[in-house]
Amino acid sequence: MSAQARSSPLGLTVLGMLHTQPLHPYGIQRLIKQWGKDQVVNVGQRASLYRTIDRLHAGGLVAVKETERDQQYPERTVYEITDAGRAATRTWLEEMLAVPRQEFPDFPAALSHLMMLTPDEALRVLERREQRLAAAQEGLDAGLAAGAGLPRVLVLEAEYAHTVATAQLTWIRSTIGDLRDGRLTWSQEELSAMAAAYGDAGR
Repeated sequence: MSAQARSSPLGLTVLGMLHTQPLHPYGIQRLIKQWGKDQVVNVGQRASLYRTIDRLHAGGLVAVKETERDQQYPERTVYEITDAGRAATRTWLEEMLAVPRQEFPDFPAALSHLMMLTPDEALRVLERREQRLAAAQEGLDAGLAAGAGLPRVLVLEAEYAHTVATAQLTWIRSTIGDLRDGRLTWSQEELSAMAAAYGDAGR
């Protein structure tokens, strides 16, 4: 298998869509959104979808089935999954489910530098995040309610996203409460003194 055909969430999702039927890229993107998979993979930029399909094609995981020509639309290339693609889908799926990966999202990285703000500044920016998370939580609640009649296996990613969002919102609100009540506080003087002490210890 080509090194270009490395696993990725979007690559797995494209292969998953092609398990159902041959599709052109626009059809893949539309099906991803119809099935709600855009909540767990980023398909906002069609260019990233095309790049992923190109990598899957170069790696032999998908093949060109035909080219559609219609006067109303630009020429569209229809792709189908190959036997190698079906095998890769199974391998990627099992690895992603079984093996936790060290990921580096933006928020924890920013938290590690929160002391660069004052406590009041930190409170304001975390309150803004709390508002956005609360709004997003409402959308997740609505999504779970809409899928209430579906077999559970079809909404597991929505359950997981809801659980993670709830945990983050709970933590954010607790931290905001600590900042408001003064239980979490710091000063640049204290931080400078601590940095100096650690610097001395390392000499």
